[in-house]
Amino acid sequence: MYGFKAYPSGKEIAMAAEALVAKHPCLKEAGSETGYSGWKNSLMFKMGNYRTKMRRAGCQEVTANSGKRSRFNPEKESSHSNIKKPKRAEVNFLPNFPQGQSPSNLEQLRQTIVQEVKKTERNLPLIQKMMETTFPLRRQTIVMSCPPVIELLDLWPALKIESEVYAEFRRITNQNLPNTFYAELDRHLARLMTIFRQKASKTGRLQMLWQKF
Repeated sequence: MYGFKAYPSGKEIAMAAEALVAKHPCLKEAGSETGYSGWKNSLMFKMGNYRTKMRRAGCQEVTANSGKRSRFNPEKESSHSNIKKPKRAEVNFLPNFPQGQSPSNLEQLRQTIVQEVKKTERNLPLIQKMMETTFPLRRQTIVMSCPPVIELLDLWPALKIESEVYAEFRRITNQNLPNTFYAELDRHLARLMTIFRQKASKTGRLQMLWQKF
């Protein structure tokens, strides 16, 4: 289950418990309304324990939610509030830093990107390579600090380049932005044309009325 997402919803855990009981009928709970309520609770605790292990191992996706209310820090916010987790289609939500790279090394690369973007003749392949390497640092900034767009673009001016917008979308979702956009546009084109024709016809009638006065 963790292979799909670190923070599954209660409904998703229930689906996993139901699938478990369906595949192994001998595990079905007698007297339970659903037959898998206990397994659902068990999976919830197992996921919590596994996240703790991954947090101790330094996994960024779960480390982002550490440091909340506990027995030793009772004044902090609840561990269940403001959970930072991927939105729909965010495949690479908060990746770990590349092996051998540290935040300070990636910060130096970020500054190099800023200087390269300022040049009249930019080395786009070099910018793309550095943007690929610094992706974990960029995601950490976005997820942990939630900076305004204008501030983010000051930090990462390469995101103003069209090719880098496409590349960043691919890094986050593993999807091709132009292909996805045009495929959806084709799917809704007939409906959009109908709406535009209706608006045009209404506008035409209004123009005729204005001409009478």
